[in-house]
Amino acid sequence: MTPAVRVAASWAWRLVVIGLAAAGGMWVVAQLKVIVVPVAVALLLAVLLHPVVVFLTTRLRLRRGAAVGVAVGGMITIVVGLLAAAGTAIARGFGGLWTKAGDGFSKVLTWLADGPAKVSSDDLDRYMDQLGESLSGFSSQLVSGAAKASATAGHVGAGILIALFCLVFFLLDGRKIWTWLVGLLPAPARGPVHQAGRRGWMTLEGYVRTQVLVAAVDAVGIGAGALVLRVPMALALAVLVFLGSFIPIVGAVATGCVAVLVALVAGGPWTALWMLVVVLAVQQIEGHVLQPFLMGHAVSLHPMAVLLSVAAGSLVAGIVGALFAVPLVAAANTVVLYLHGHDKFPELGTDDNLEHRRRPDDSVDAEPEEVGSGAEPTEAGA
Repeated sequence: MTPAVRVAASWAWRLVVIGLAAAGGMWVVAQLKVIVVPVAVALLLAVLLHPVVVFLTTRLRLRRGAAVGVAVGGMITIVVGLLAAAGTAIARGFGGLWTKAGDGFSKVLTWLADGPAKVSSDDLDRYMDQLGESLSGFSSQLVSGAAKASATAGHVGAGILIALFCLVFFLLDGRKIWTWLVGLLPAPARGPVHQAGRRGWMTLEGYVRTQVLVAAVDAVGIGAGALVLRVPMALALAVLVFLGSFIPIVGAVATGCVAVLVALVAGGPWTALWMLVVVLAVQQIEGHVLQPFLMGHAVSLHPMAVLLSVAAGSLVAGIVGALFAVPLVAAANTVVLYLHGHDKFPELGTDDNLEHRRRPDDSVDAEPEEVGSGAEPTEAGA
């Protein structure tokens, strides 16, 4: 065997083993997605609310439990309030929008019959009959999918409860949970894993804060443009843009198309054109100002890496995969770089001696000591 063949064989079987392990891990996650996804959501929310809890405990001198209750309750109140306001706006504007959509559809049919296309009335009737048959066939699929929808609603409700439950305990006992997990590792590995986890947590923290800021800028810009152009359901569009912006690249494009479509139906082509200008202007500011300066610093990922991560995540796990792809890749990139000697957060230091934080017999019921200076970011799991 030549050296080249031996090296290629060594690489090949190792890559096969890594691929099989990754496939097995993804299969397990897919089987437990009802649990894994809420826990991941709770982790990102814990990253977002951790500074609030720290502020309430250090500045306002609240007890830890009270601070967690105030932070989680405030988040729930804000989310429910936004959804209620958006739902009210949709309920008020949907009737008139549906009427205008019907009028616009009639105008399109008239243009097809009298315009350059010169489509005959018989052809239009045939096309409408085919469309009606397609819709009637699709209605049976909707009926058969009602049971699946109810099951999905049950899973969503269970996921929300799991996420809230985990969120509360991540904020309350995150450091103890992380200490216990790291304590399961061999003693020589505890220190490096702990330090890598701290840096991964800092990356997630930067990602979540930046993404909230970027989503808020998108929502305010497009919502204000819709309000100035008198597009109905401007608040609902702003909420939709805010939520969609958490899916990088794809979410902004999709929600922008929805805003332009609503403007087209409500105000006609010129209103839609101006709405398109507003959407493109906001997205250009986001893509060329906010993303490079804020998101690039927070996650240190090339735009191509972000795009490929979102594409791969959506291909593997749909919307959920697209939502978690970038923070997962960013945290993994930070952890791997640290374990290979490239520290993105040298200011955190490495002197908290986690490997000595258990009794000599390594019993798991030992009371963890306080982490030294600079370890506060390890709250809620890192």
